[in-house]
Amino acid sequence: MKTATFQPYTLIFKTPGGTSRGVMHTKETYLLTIQEDDKKGIGECALFRGLSSDDIPEYEEKLQWLCENIHQDFDFLKEHLRAFPSIWIGYEQALNNLHNGGDIYFHSEFTSGHKAIKINGLIWMGDEAFMQKQIEEKLDLGFDCIKLKIGTHWAAEKQILKNLRNEYPAEKLEIRVDANGAFTFDEAKIVLEELASLNIHSIEQPIKAGNISKMRELCLAPATPIALDEELIGVTKISEKEQLLETIRPQYIILKPSLAGGFSGCDEWISIAERLKINWWITSALESNIGLNAIAQYTFTKNNPLPQGLGTGALFTNNFESSLILTGDLLQKKV
Repeated sequence: MKTATFQPYTLIFKTPGGTSRGVMHTKETYLLTIQEDDKKGIGECALFRGLSSDDIPEYEEKLQWLCENIHQDFDFLKEHLRAFPSIWIGYEQALNNLHNGGDIYFHSEFTSGHKAIKINGLIWMGDEAFMQKQIEEKLDLGFDCIKLKIGTHWAAEKQILKNLRNEYPAEKLEIRVDANGAFTFDEAKIVLEELASLNIHSIEQPIKAGNISKMRELCLAPATPIALDEELIGVTKISEKEQLLETIRPQYIILKPSLAGGFSGCDEWISIAERLKINWWITSALESNIGLNAIAQYTFTKNNPLPQGLGTGALFTNNFESSLILTGDLLQKKV
């Protein structure tokens, strides 16, 4: 018979992480453990305060409900947890780990140590010197695709991008930017043109989520390709996912499994996107090494050739031990 427990855990940033929504010093998360006979599975319910659609006061009550109903079947639980993507992915992870053992969530050539996942290098917001230092570190490591957070001081950020592009042409370095909804519609139109002059690969969420008609207008013939990110959060039913993508028709969607309905929810997004000829990649969302390990294993199984937006587990002072290692821009699993 299955039993389950959960415990909260607070991750502490080594260096505060800057985004257009503010600076992060800590990150809350929850660990879910499922036991059956002598087997145990662990998963991470990576609640993202202020961003997760399930960031509600009753969050721990819902986790307790899951623990009390852990014996129920998969489809029953999925229907009851559809509005709680970070809890659902913790359940999916713990269940997979229960079945596979060790630190395995999805068996593949990645988990056997034979293949790796190419990732982009993430550059956090800060003053020009801080951002420049991060960029140099990533380039020294061998990254040829980096992503910069923008939207706090666009003039300074634009200058950094210009300097970067002057030194590294587009065929040598792919540059993605993430605005986290920082621009107004009118600002976004100008920014898209300015980014195009610098051969920027794409911009994530140029305007705030929820402005469907405005986002559709931006995506019709953008100077710079647009990727939806926050726009996907809280959209849980397949019919709603289809309607959103068919209406906006973005060039890309960015899938954060902890925010986008877990692994099964991402499978739905991917199926719809591929039918509509919309490209996609997967991004982690400040999970601990437990969730990151599971998400990396899932990502490999999707066979996406683009650089993925996975973390490396190096952001926190009190992270859990990990078997993931970074060699250049390749994320690998030690065996």
